Amino acid sequence: MNSGVKASTPTAARTGVRDRTARGDLIIGAVGAILVCLGSFGVGDPPRNTTTLADLGLSWITYGHGKNLFGIFFWLGVFSMVFAWVRLGRRIARGATDSPSVRTLQRWLLVWAAPLLVAVPVYSRDVYAYLAQGAVFGAGFNPYADGPAHHPGPLVDSMATVWATTTAPYGPFTMGLLRVVTEVTGDHVVAGILAVRLVLVPGLFLSLWAIPRLARHFGASPQAGLWLALFNPMVLIHLVAGPHVELLMAGVLTTGVVLVVTGRHVAGTAVLALAVSIKITAGIAVPFVLWIWLSHIRSRRPATARDVIGVFAAIVGISVAVFGLWTLLVGLGFGWLTGLGWADVIINWFTIPTFVAHVVTLLAAPFVALNLQPVLEITRAIGSVVLAVTLVALWWRHRRDERDAVAGMAWAMLAVLLLEPSTLPWYYTWALAIAVAFTLPPWARATVVGVSTFMLIVFQPDDAIVFYKPVELTLAFLLAGLAAWSLLRPDPLRLGRFGRWAWGSERTRAPDQPADGEDEVRKPEPAPGG
Repeated sequence: MNSGVKASTPTAARTGVRDRTARGDLIIGAVGAILVCLGSFGVGDPPRNTTTLADLGLSWITYGHGKNLFGIFFWLGVFSMVFAWVRLGRRIARGATDSPSVRTLQRWLLVWAAPLLVAVPVYSRDVYAYLAQGAVFGAGFNPYADGPAHHPGPLVDSMATVWATTTAPYGPFTMGLLRVVTEVTGDHVVAGILAVRLVLVPGLFLSLWAIPRLARHFGASPQAGLWLALFNPMVLIHLVAGPHVELLMAGVLTTGVVLVVTGRHVAGTAVLALAVSIKITAGIAVPFVLWIWLSHIRSRRPATARDVIGVFAAIVGISVAVFGLWTLLVGLGFGWLTGLGWADVIINWFTIPTFVAHVVTLLAAPFVALNLQPVLEITRAIGSVVLAVTLVALWWRHRRDERDAVAGMAWAMLAVLLLEPSTLPWYYTWALAIAVAFTLPPWARATVVGVSTFMLIVFQPDDAIVFYKPVELTLAFLLAGLAAWSLLRPDPLRLGRFGRWAWGSERTRAPDQPADGEDEVRKPEPAPGG
């Protein structure tokens, strides 16, 4: 009895020490989330044509000096979250004793997310579109055929006008969920926002459960997985404060993958089919289940042609049954297919086809005036063909075993992000949710940090973008590069050394004491799973 206590005490003590050491970074991130929430009331996307702030005597925060002040709160919060995220990433990558435990990270992730649940929507007005689509469905229209403008009111007033006449691109489960929300909240916009967050937040809990298990299964660090996919400020702010349906889809998707790789193939396929009924993008993962299931059979005995046919039939049958069930229950049919084409309305150069179209029109400008739209039609058509070929090639190439198949899933998600007509920041959760299964090299982690920081800047909290403003775009590149560099090299600008020099404390460092970050840089990368 006593020996058991003695054996467990050192481990518990070490866990407590490392958690306390990392707590400062976690607190900074939590304070940042509070500042983002506070700032969102001045610079976010509040409902239009409402008098809530005026009734509370707070309308001054949305214009003039008040808006500037709350803008400072918001961007200081974003900086704090990115700062804490990068420092946390360095700790986890070192695998040092001050790296927090999985349980600690799970608890603190909820602390970071909590203020964002009550923030004014930021970076997008999609939540108003969700509510308007649910309301038009509840009013007796078909959201797959009729746009929200068919049911005018406060919800339509608050959504982005470009989507007022477009049809819904979401799966039947999502549309059923949104109808239930609007049946309860009606035209009350603020209540609708909070209700949407409440029905999407189970996806966060599912991700907290699934990500560490997926990472451990493949020998990767569960802490690194949580850091990559959930503590990422771009993911957390967009999905929770946005909010976006990817929050729910990502949780269901990773849960389904965990079930499949751990041998619960039928349940896992059914959960993946549920993810598809939330948003069709999750369907990219389903074909790779075939290779995972067959690899488990081969681990026991040689797989036969009958096995291949049987497994294929099971995957198709389960997927069709689950998706068909939700389609029948909601009663809208397959009209969501027509809604997928509306993504072409979004134009930004962060996908290859759109970027190529911009380059072509720019290079041709001295010789011939080319309108961007017809060039886009050509480059996007080529991109669609290349994407289809790429997805098939990735599926066939990554058939060796379960690890190879999950890697194929991640690459396929990334291929969609790069080759589809348009990409938005929250779409990156598709790839990140699967990439947690692997120990990424330092350059890949730094790339994630750089892209995430860049996306937090070029997309503004009031739904504006600065993709085409040279000064702001240059600043975004510089700050994103600095964030990525900071993950690889602590204090790359040597601000700490300058501060010590300014205070006259640089000479107090002992000769054998390493400078800031030197001990971190010289330590080797941990082995996979470390």
